[in-house]
Amino acid sequence: MGYILYEERDRIGVITLNNPDKRNALAKALLVELREKLLEIGRLKRVRVVVIRGAGKVFSSGHDLREVMDDYPLNVLEVFQTCMGAMRAIREIPQPVIASVHGVATAAGCQLVAACDMAVAEEGTLFQTPGVKIGLFCSTPAVFVSRAIHRKHAFEMLFTGDFIDAETAYRWGFLNRVAPKGKLEEVTMELAGKVAKFSIVTLGVGKRMFYQQLNMEDFQALNYATEVISLNSAFEDAKEGIRAFLEKREPVWKER
Repeated sequence: MGYILYEERDRIGVITLNNPDKRNALAKALLVELREKLLEIGRLKRVRVVVIRGAGKVFSSGHDLREVMDDYPLNVLEVFQTCMGAMRAIREIPQPVIASVHGVATAAGCQLVAACDMAVAEEGTLFQTPGVKIGLFCSTPAVFVSRAIHRKHAFEMLFTGDFIDAETAYRWGFLNRVAPKGKLEEVTMELAGKVAKFSIVTLGVGKRMFYQQLNMEDFQALNYATEVISLNSAFEDAKEGIRAFLEKREPVWKER
């Protein structure tokens, strides 16, 4: 049995972290499988959006600390670099990636949620970056958490190690939706379905542009966006989309 499961549903790819006996700990082997599957999804372009969820009672408890404790720093570095590779794959594939979270997401599990493009959590889900409590500060989770929410809220999470619930995470901007109990899959797939209606070419252009422009000065970003949209206008799906809008009909995407 692999550490992840994968299925496709109407242009939506669903990745399930599948190590429930260890609370879906992000062991090195799981992270390797996750990265490879994400890159394959991005290469094949059979789906237009990806959902990442967890099997069992929790989304993910973070790294398997047995891979970190009492090992040489170079070996530990390899574990965290493997995690970085999985996070980079989320960012680099053209498909938007949605975290579908239940139970608990702690440490690197919380990092995984923050690294995804969007996130939905079931009511009552708990989030935590507890490294400060065990003497191993959550330095890597801090990168994406501090970019997902206001820095003072991120600082509070990182320096108290306290849990926050889904409702607080939503108020802080960490989540796009909070699903009622028992409705997580329904709410997640509804959001995914909204994205899956669109051309993978357009989604890829938009995702790449969105992240590239975030750290640019306003008019540097606008200059970059102007170039992107001008090139985008030459794509077949842009021409089809504009034509369909003017003709008051649904577009038929050619994915190019």
